[in-house]
Formats: sequence, C-alpha cells, structure tokens
Amino acid sequence: MANVLDLRRRIRSVKNTRQITRAMKMVSAAKLRRAQERTLQSRPYAQAFASVLQSLMRRTDFYSEATGEVLHPLLIEREEKNVLVIVVAGDKGFAGGFNSNIGKAAQRFIDERRAKGQNVDIESIGKKAIGFYKKRFPAANYERKEEHYDNDLATHYEVIRHRAEPIEVTGEHPTLLLKTDFGEVSEMAYSIIERYTRAEIDGVYLVYNEFKSVIQQRIVVEKLLPIRKLGSHEITASEEMSEEQREAAGKAARSAGVSIAEPEETLFESEAKKFGTAEVDYIFDQDPARLFRHLMPRYVATQIFHALLESVAAEHAARMTATDAATKNAGELIDELSLTMNRVRQAAITKEIIEIVSGAAAL
Repeated sequence: MANVLDLRRRIRSVKNTRQITRAMKMVSAAKLRRAQERTLQSRPYAQAFASVLQSLMRRTDFYSEATGEVLHPLLIEREEKNVLVIVVAGDKGFAGGFNSNIGKAAQRFIDERRAKGQNVDIESIGKKAIGFYKKRFPAANYERKEEHYDNDLATHYEVIRHRAEPIEVTGEHPTLLLKTDFGEVSEMAYSIIERYTRAEIDGVYLVYNEFKSVIQQRIVVEKLLPIRKLGSHEITASEEMSEEQREAAGKAARSAGVSIAEPEETLFESEAKKFGTAEVDYIFDQDPARLFRHLMPRYVATQIFHALLESVAAEHAARMTATDAATKNAGELIDELSLTMNRVRQAAITKEIIEIVSGAAAL
C-alpha cells in the first residue's frame, strides 16, 4: 500500500489535472457560443439563396428549348459508378467519440458503396479526418499532360487521372476548419463541381456532424450532387445521439451557462421561405441558363460551408462535454484518494499508539 506522502503527491497531481480540464471546458463553452452565433448568422443567407433558386426553377423550364438538354450539369443524374465522399472531422482530440464516430459512419458508407461495385474517392477535411485515411488508402495519381499550340507561344495543360485502386484519397484540407473561410470553401466546391461536370464522379456525399443544439445532434451522410431538391437536405444515412449522451451534454451545457434550446426560426427566414413559393410572376433580367450557371455552384459551396460551421460547433460541444466528464471524474478520484490517505494515516497513528502502549506495559 502507498504511504501518505505518495498519496498526497497523487492528489496534488489530480487536482492540477482537474484545473486544466475545468479551464478547457470553459474555453470550449466560449468557443461553442461563438460557433453557434456564426451558424445562426449564416442560416438567413442560405435560406434566402435557396428560395431565390426555388423561385427561379418554378418559373423557368429545366430543359433548354433549343437543345432539349438540362440547363445545368449539376441537375443531371447518372448511374453512380464513381462517387466522392467528403469526410468532415475535427482538428483536435479530447472530444469524446466525436472524431471516431464520424470515421466509423464514413467507413460504413464507403463499405456499402464498395459492396455495390462502385469506386470511391475521399476528400478529408480536418486533421483527424486526414489521419483516418492517410495511411489506409493511397493518394490519387494525376498526370499533367502538356500540349503546345501551333504558334508555340502558349501551353495548355490537361490533367489526366490514373486510377489504381477502387478507393483513393483525392484531396486533403488540413486548414479549412481553422477560420472556415467561404473563399477557401468555394475553391474546394468549384473543383468538385468541375469533376462532376466532366463526369469523373457521378455523385457527391458529405459526412459530418449535424448540429441544431447541444442536445440535438446527429451524424449524417448527405447527398450534395446531383441536386434534386433545393432548400432541403437529402439525408441517406444518420446516427442519432443516445439518451445517455444527451443527458451528459445537457448537464455540461447547464453548468457552463450554454443554452440547450434549439434556436427558433427568425422572421427573415420565414419570409425567405415564402419568397420561393409565392405565386408572383417575377421577371428575370438574365437568361435562365446563365443564372443557373452562376448560382448553382455557389449554392453547393453554401451547403458545404454551412456543414463546416455546424461541424465546428458540434466539435466544441463534444469537447465541452468530454472535459466536463473528465473534471467530474477527477473530483471523484480526489475523494477516493483522500479517503485512502486518511485511512493510511489513521492506521499509522493507531500502530504508533499500540507500540507506545505495548512498551509501557512491558516496563
């Protein structure tokens, strides 16, 4: 059995750990509030943008009168032979099962696609997501083919994909979650759209943690491309929080002063929904094909951007819950160690008293 000095050192060490976890909990709670505010601020724009597109699609034809083709390639549905899976996880650990649950959900979806004989490309967002697949699957092999024009004054480069394995990593984005800048998200979205337009991929899916409130979260697999219905999320698979997880998250939020209620729909959002379905004959100045060409890629970028904001908020909520549990466990361990130390000290005192009494009796 450890002596009193060792137990005191252990108690001091656990107390220091408890101070760290308590501070991490408060930091995560503060970051969660900011992430929630940013997510709420982005919702009116996303809703209004989708409503404008809904209004446009209700008042124009999907097909060109001259050629009979679909107005935008992102609306074209093809047989899915090659699919792209975008996996959004966190940048840091100490968030409970947040990162591992996303990795498991993404792997289940990938296995289902491989069982159907489909090729899978993976784009990882976040350092933890990159770590999942960096050593597990090979990176995609691209070759840049150089072609000279006749006048030899300009050079054209064509990128050719050489697929070697059925599952390959085509992109890694380790810094995308640091600031969640819409410009960087748009660059990634436009590259994905270009690949879909070239028919290099036939479907795009997004795996992330959907966040509505601290106690209302779920891991979802959302289909991004092709676009079937604007303004709604096409969820192909989801995994809800357990009652135990909800209870732990609720306790952590209440102790940190974070609201657990789902934000109500604002007046602007409700009015934006009416715009898309209102029976008003709007006159569009530009050609419908041109409007679709410019607005559709931005709509996809907005969907990805909003998913990243929700994932960041969910990560902070998971870290707040994990550090709250660690703080409570540290307190329980301190109580147990203190009780053990008191017993050891009392036993030592009792032993000394017995020795003194025995010595006195021997005299």
